[in-house]
Amino acid sequence: MAMKRRRVCVVLVDRANYGRMKPVMTAMAERPELEMVVVAAGTMVLERFGYPVQNVRQDGFPVDGEIHIELEGSKLSTMAKSVGFGVVEFASEFQRLQPDVVLLIGDRYEALAAAIAAAYMNLCLFHIQGGEVSGSIDESARHAISKLSQFHFPSTARAAEYLVRMGERPESILGVGCPGSDLAREMDRSLRADIVNAAGSGAWIDTEKPFLLVIFHPTTTRYGGEMRQMSELLEALARIAMPTVLLWPNIDAGSEQISKSIRVFRDQNAPVWLRTITNLMPEEYLAVLRRAACAVGNSSSFVRDAGYFGTPVVLVGERQEGRETDEHVVRAAPEADEVAETISRQLAHGRYAPSELYGDGRVARRIAAALVNLTPFVQKRLHYIYDLPKAGGMAVRGGYASR
Repeated sequence: MAMKRRRVCVVLVDRANYGRMKPVMTAMAERPELEMVVVAAGTMVLERFGYPVQNVRQDGFPVDGEIHIELEGSKLSTMAKSVGFGVVEFASEFQRLQPDVVLLIGDRYEALAAAIAAAYMNLCLFHIQGGEVSGSIDESARHAISKLSQFHFPSTARAAEYLVRMGERPESILGVGCPGSDLAREMDRSLRADIVNAAGSGAWIDTEKPFLLVIFHPTTTRYGGEMRQMSELLEALARIAMPTVLLWPNIDAGSEQISKSIRVFRDQNAPVWLRTITNLMPEEYLAVLRRAACAVGNSSSFVRDAGYFGTPVVLVGERQEGRETDEHVVRAAPEADEVAETISRQLAHGRYAPSELYGDGRVARRIAAALVNLTPFVQKRLHYIYDLPKAGGMAVRGGYASR
């Protein structure tokens, strides 16, 4: 009698999302007990972001569904409405594909839509990267996904502890570590100049010489000040005037203002040191991050992946407020003087010792094993770790609420 394989639906919603999920998908493909189906959504399927889903197919993975859920506008209201579209579209895909488990990573609002659809369809959810603290709406989305999920694979020991404090059962936490570290450990660390210069537009970057890597996304809970903040950051970069690779922002509310600020700066100043790029393959992006003399902006990859390489980072603004960081990260307010001064200090310091705060580079196979060994269930219960005083006529005893 043939063994019944566990059908796992992998949800991919943006380029960074796929970069961290790719090692897990590779490890899953090695497990005969697992059957993988893939649904791509969000910016993964948008041409203006380089249609990253084509990279998934080029890497040899099946893509069983592509759904379009993004409402144009990059405003708070369009983000909220896109969640609604996402719930509808993911529900249709889950109904069609009939997975046993849905695998999600991170904190994107598109992933939240998938989590809501899965939870209301009685599908067991496995969440990677829960329990972390950060700025923007991402923190709330991340915690909401955790509360909808039956099983967890947090990136750090502190994140695992926070999940338990949030009421998740300790036995539902099946391991610790970010699979992005696997890609960082296994990748070809060479960086050909054409990887950078064949994409995007602007200055030619000599990858054998020092250059900056810049990414600045909106902080949605501070909506309205993006253009000024990006202008301050660009002014700081102009003062440094080092060859710079700048990736365009994500699709969140406020991204249009950031993009407009970049275009205006480029048109008015014609900077001979700036190259702008829409999209890079996961390994290509990590190779650029590893080689950069300093990374500047507010991408979570600067906290997580840059630490594995020891790349100096200037973390600008509040988008990653509260994130666990190693010594390679120095924070700066989005003011030109402070950003420029902090970049100069980080360049003078040079590279840091590599960090394994967010994973040891051998995480993906542990996640695949956890997917094989878990016992799916639907109904969750709040787990109490402390006896609490009576409130509203209820007392907590032995891990359960009782009257």
